Amino acid sequence: MNTPVFSLHQGSIPLLISMPHVGTEIPADILAQMEPVAQHLDDTDWHLPRLYDFAIGMGASVLIPTYSRYVVDLNRPSDNANLYPGQDTTSLCPVDTFHKAPLYATGNQPTEAEIQRRVGLYWQPYHQALQQEVARLKALHGRVCIWEAHSILSHVPRFFEGQLPDFNFGTLNGNTCKPGLGEALLDVVSRYPAYTGVLNGRFKGGQITRAYGKPDEDIHSIQLELSQATYMQESRPYPYLDEKASQVQPVIQDLLTTCLQQLA
Repeated sequence: MNTPVFSLHQGSIPLLISMPHVGTEIPADILAQMEPVAQHLDDTDWHLPRLYDFAIGMGASVLIPTYSRYVVDLNRPSDNANLYPGQDTTSLCPVDTFHKAPLYATGNQPTEAEIQRRVGLYWQPYHQALQQEVARLKALHGRVCIWEAHSILSHVPRFFEGQLPDFNFGTLNGNTCKPGLGEALLDVVSRYPAYTGVLNGRFKGGQITRAYGKPDEDIHSIQLELSQATYMQESRPYPYLDEKASQVQPVIQDLLTTCLQQLA
């Protein structure tokens, strides 16, 4: 495999921004088994590297995958356990889109052997890189914050009713970070009247937030699921909207700064 599985910018402050759903590549052998809808990559967390482009200037580390969540979802457990028991979710190797369009024709869905192959090729390297960067930052600073950067359409009836708040923070009900940190972040959003926020609502944090957040070891993780209505057009071809994005970027920067201050 000649294409790198991920890119990692190593920063100088105790902040690692992980973007597990921004990848847009699908290997040709996998794409050949998929339905045409897969090529639209509708469930991508579009444009987040661009939206967070200020973070490198802050000194943050940034981890970005190459391959689409349709290949393997880096924010699901490698054993495909449901993170939200009793609720509808997409799987480790998704078989349909958020709007339930099939990604594979009948009989073409990935076998267990194929799923494990993808875990080995794409999932494990990303997680190894994340673990190593967390360890590096922890060794340098004695603490580290993992900021799980995500975005999603503002309306996805499969997962939630009505319109999603703009800022959706997940800390697994306070278990993945320092007490009060989630509330402090929600308070930041409240100072910007144009935006709404919620803490541990429909989204409480995915596999990365849950697996790596160890506040007792001064490793803190927070997921932000940002409504795509705040910075882009929510229909194909999903263009980035500079004016909207420029308004929400200062809020995100304020959040990251607050996070670092809270953990200092």
